[in-house]
Parts: sequence; C-alpha cells; structure tokens
Amino acid sequence: MQIETTRFGQLQIDHSDILLMPHGLIGFESSRHWVLLSNPAGEDVAWLQSVAQASVAVPVVSPRRYAPDYRVQIPQRELSLLHLRNEDQMFVLTVVSKNGQTLTTNLKSPILLNASRQLAVQVVCSDDRPMSLPIGLTTTAATVLKTRQAA
Repeated sequence: MQIETTRFGQLQIDHSDILLMPHGLIGFESSRHWVLLSNPAGEDVAWLQSVAQASVAVPVVSPRRYAPDYRVQIPQRELSLLHLRNEDQMFVLTVVSKNGQTLTTNLKSPILLNASRQLAVQVVCSDDRPMSLPIGLTTTAATVLKTRQAA
C-alpha cells in the first residue's frame, strides 16, 4: 500500500504495519490508522505518521531513555483496549514537542503499543509525572526533528 506524506514523501507500507488507535491521538482523534516510522537521522526519535492525513506526523521517543524509572499506572479498563496476552510485546512511547528552543516529552500522556496486535492507545495518567520533561537528543536527531517540526 502506498501513502503520501508531507515529511517523508510517498511511502510503501504493508497493511500489517498499520497501527489501529481506536481513539486516535489527543488532538487527532479522527486519525485512527498510523504507521510507526524510524528516523533516518538516528534511533533517538521515531515518527507516528497518520495514514489518512499526509501532513500529520508526530515525533515519539521511548520515555525510559530520559526517565529510567518511568512506569505507567493506568486503570485496567484502558489496558483492555489493547487486548493484551502474556506473550504480546508491549511498548511505551511519548510525544516530543518543541518548547521554545528546548525539546520536551510528555510523560502525562503516553502511547501504549501492543506491537503483537498492532493496537495502540494514548492514555492520560493521573500521577505527578511532568507534562514537559526536557530531553537531550543526539545533535543529528535534534537538528532533523527541529527542522521537520518547523516545516
């Protein structure tokens, strides 16, 4: 399947690579189909690209890279959307934003990904985690991210 993207041009993706997000992302609730793309400039950042909206791509990181003790505590009803089994691979991602000249990641609203079933949900945590944790990216990844966010 081919999709058009503003940031990455035309992409060839397999149907099996499409993530279903039943509730979309905060601010993009109508976009329910996404693909997770690696960053050509390095592995610090990946991108969630909307399949339906060419101009919507959201940078994401593994929060444990910047907050090693990070743990997500959410109600069981929200986890049930992921249809988790013991053998499923579960990942946690957080959205990267630019706050002035600083890059931050949002620990309050992580994205939980069941990679085995290609299902994901963004949840809002009620703990005392920061919404904007400053992060340090490799120089190359930060430059590409800042450039692409400005586009």
